[in-house]
Amino acid sequence: MDYELKKWLKASFAMARVYNTYLFTFGLLFEISHTMKTWATIFALMLMLPLAGEAQKNHPPVVSLDTLQRITQLPVVTQNAFKPGEKLTYRVRYGFIQAGEISIEVKPTSRVFSGRKAHHIVGVGQTIRAFSWFYKMRDRYDSYIDAEGLFPWEFERDLKESNYASHKKYRFYPDRGAVETHKGQTYATPHGVQDMISAFYYARTFDFSRAKPGDVFSVESFMDEEIFNLQVKFLGRETIKTKKGTFRCMKFVPHVQEGRVFKKEESVVIWISDDANKIPVLAQADIVVGSIKIELEDYEGIANPLAMY
Repeated sequence: MDYELKKWLKASFAMARVYNTYLFTFGLLFEISHTMKTWATIFALMLMLPLAGEAQKNHPPVVSLDTLQRITQLPVVTQNAFKPGEKLTYRVRYGFIQAGEISIEVKPTSRVFSGRKAHHIVGVGQTIRAFSWFYKMRDRYDSYIDAEGLFPWEFERDLKESNYASHKKYRFYPDRGAVETHKGQTYATPHGVQDMISAFYYARTFDFSRAKPGDVFSVESFMDEEIFNLQVKFLGRETIKTKKGTFRCMKFVPHVQEGRVFKKEESVVIWISDDANKIPVLAQADIVVGSIKIELEDYEGIANPLAMY
């Protein structure tokens, strides 16, 4: 074969490899960005255990707050799972790529609601700096939950994802069983309904000591003008290894919607520390393209010793 022809073919193959690598990389980044657009779902997978599934939902009726009967005694929940000052930090990976981080923190607050003290919970989900050049995301969730009853008084969600932005704010009236949205509409809700942040802390008060494989736990939550009856199934107990250490955990499977994001109905597995804290340690989700892993990176201010080896 002519030397110049060989040289040309060699150069052509090299260019083809570069082009294919470019297409693969661009396609991978596109899929990651598509996945990152479902951040609220990913956020729920790890931090809002009961919100990881969407078993049932219904549209609550629009009502006038004055027509609802007020209850005089609000619920009290005894718990030692968390305390002010707790902060949990997680890393989000899509395949082998580190794409984002999540933190959720119990902050002190001087605000009171109807004369009752509250906890201020702040959750933040964001892409890391190295990934933000392609798809920048910073979502923030604020929830003020009753310090004694662990039900919400106020919830705010601020989403900033590339060229998309959304802001929602809800005012809960637990004594009337109602939620007023930022649009000025009031919806009737079950008494004790949660928001997507308070649900996480409320679920940590559940007693799993006698749980058997197959047992189902549920929480009702208000989000996006709908009531969700959210369920997770207990699979058992096992020990898992992470970069942070080896943990004794409880294993759960939330029911998720099969199709556009998840491969099948039980594509998400969540491991919760098998101790009094009940904090998420690891979540793995098989999605239509690839998989997502959310892993505990750091913690501080926890209320009890962790079940670590």
